[in-house]
Amino acid sequence: MKLMCSSHRLLKLTFALLLTVSVAASGGYAQSKKKAAAKAPTKKTEKQARDARKGNSNSKATARNTKKDTKKTKSATTAKASAKKNSKESKRETAERKKADRLSTAERRKAEAARRREAEERRQAAIAEQRRREQAAREARARRIAFERGLRTETVENIANDITDGEDLQVRRAAVSALGNHAGTVVVMEAKTGKLLTVVNQDWAIKEGFKPCSTIKLVTGVAGLNEQVINGDDGLDYALAKSKNGYFQRVGSKVGNTKMIDYAKKLGLGTQTGINAEGETAGKLPYGNNNARIYSHGDDFEVTPLQLAVMVSALSNGGHKVVPRFSKPTNEKAVFAPRSTSDLGLSKTSFEGVLPGMVGAAEYGTAHRGVDASMGVAGKTGSCIGRGSWVGLFASVAPVEDPKYSVVVITRGQSERGKYAAAIAGQIYNTLRPRINRNPESLWAKRTMKPATADQQTAAEEDEEEADEIAATEEHEVPAAVDTRSRQVAVQPVPKKLVQKTSQSKPVHPQVVITYDRSGAETSAPKGGVELTRPRVVKN
Repeated sequence: MKLMCSSHRLLKLTFALLLTVSVAASGGYAQSKKKAAAKAPTKKTEKQARDARKGNSNSKATARNTKKDTKKTKSATTAKASAKKNSKESKRETAERKKADRLSTAERRKAEAARRREAEERRQAAIAEQRRREQAAREARARRIAFERGLRTETVENIANDITDGEDLQVRRAAVSALGNHAGTVVVMEAKTGKLLTVVNQDWAIKEGFKPCSTIKLVTGVAGLNEQVINGDDGLDYALAKSKNGYFQRVGSKVGNTKMIDYAKKLGLGTQTGINAEGETAGKLPYGNNNARIYSHGDDFEVTPLQLAVMVSALSNGGHKVVPRFSKPTNEKAVFAPRSTSDLGLSKTSFEGVLPGMVGAAEYGTAHRGVDASMGVAGKTGSCIGRGSWVGLFASVAPVEDPKYSVVVITRGQSERGKYAAAIAGQIYNTLRPRINRNPESLWAKRTMKPATADQQTAAEEDEEEADEIAATEEHEVPAAVDTRSRQVAVQPVPKKLVQKTSQSKPVHPQVVITYDRSGAETSAPKGGVELTRPRVVKN
């Protein structure tokens, strides 16, 4: 019974347990179902949430896209606006550029037109200047021709009015023929007596004074020798023969103006000769002029052909100054009486010391193409500008060992030079040749000049013209000191204030520019296109 009761209880417990399990299972199922039911909405909600999130994401993406689109729109709008603005600006810039281009083109055209105008103005100015120069050249040429014609006309008229009583008509004809078309004057005188064989163009020879040019170097040479500034070994002979300006400027500057004037007077310059003719001029001396050119170019000197004839005669006839006189006999039996004023008052070595250089001028120097040196001609040429034109001079005697004749030629004109005056004298000496008797032994005994060196002979072949007489001031040299032991001049550059052109150095009709080289040769070049011609000299 007890067993049955226990079984019954066990069944009950089992049933209860089953019921409990069943209930629990039902509850669990219900709970699970409830949970499932609860879960079902959750999944839906999550989906919805996901969808929502997706939507939100889409919304955000949309928003972002919208924002992007907005930005793009704005950017597009901005770009469009900017493009529009840029377009406007571009149009404006294009318009401005076109305007600038138009202005630039206009300015370029204007500038080009201005350049063309300026070029044309320059061309026209150049043409006008060329025409002006050509006109000036024509006028200068016309003035030169008129001036030269005037000089020649005056010469012809004066020769026609010369008083020829007592003259040697053969010599006169030879002198007139030799002078030819040159405007000038000729004096032919007996060197020891002063008798005038002829004076061609007596008005110029007696009443006119001329710049002596390089013939003044004879005075400078005598002064230098007598003052012992130079001796027989320092090139005086060659300097005279080749007419070296610098040499005589150095010597003369040491001698000084006052002494130079004293020596010029002793040699017959600056005083009347005493010719038996009216109207003789005394000439002019350079008082107060310390320019070195007075010793080489004769600036501020004025001399007459008669004075030069007296000077070269005195240098060669023992120092006796003669009085030039016309032979005017009252009857055919009258005899010419020579007259002498005085001696030079200098040592023979002083005045005869310049003779070798004068002979050298004829043998290889500035006169060598104009005269026949075999006749014993001793002379000095001169070329410079004076009184508005070139002046050519030649003062000479022959034969040097026993002088019989003095021949002086002075010409004026733009083509005149000392060598051409020497050529005129050479023709006159040819006429006098039968009257000239040479004594070579006496000549060579008197001559102290050394033979020309090879270099000097070469220079003689190259240097065919008178040394430059109006060289530029910077080319001159004068001394600053003298070596008292050798008495030779020490060369130093000359200050410009010592060497400058004077009033006589300036030409009037027309102006002539001289170029200078240190070889001592002169060359001339005209201004205004005026060409200066020089007659060809044929050696006698």
